[in-house]
Amino acid sequence: MSREKGRKLIAQNKRARHDYHVDATYEAGLVLTGTEVKSLRAGRASLIDGYAQIRDGEVWLMNIHIPEYTQGTWTNHEPRRPRKMLLHRLEIDRLISKIQEQGLTLVPLALYFKDGRAKVEIGLARGKKTYDKRHDLAARQAKRDVERALRGRGD
Repeated sequence: MSREKGRKLIAQNKRARHDYHVDATYEAGLVLTGTEVKSLRAGRASLIDGYAQIRDGEVWLMNIHIPEYTQGTWTNHEPRRPRKMLLHRLEIDRLISKIQEQGLTLVPLALYFKDGRAKVEIGLARGKKTYDKRHDLAARQAKRDVERALRGRGD
């Protein structure tokens, strides 16, 4: 049996980039049970309302919904259980200091398989104000209008 190569996206949190300014991103492994992995391989997961929390020097992924595996039996998992993330100690210490000092939060951005292993991309983020969201929306719309005008002009 050949080993998987590359990156296969399972779920993405598009809302996070709308609601937060993402300063830095980190890739972390996940501690999962067998039925969770099977459910993820079927492409079923939701990062909405998810966040990461640091407790006792460990990083935990909270409120991520991985639905129960349909062919699972009594070994099935709880869909919204806390899941431990695997990061290097230096990265965890850096995250702890930044969160305490600057009032930042950890937000999951994407869930994917990389070379056959489940990974999560988390972002060190600062919440946006309402006017920031409106400004980003206006800038995106202006960029779209310029591209549309240039595309029509090229004919």
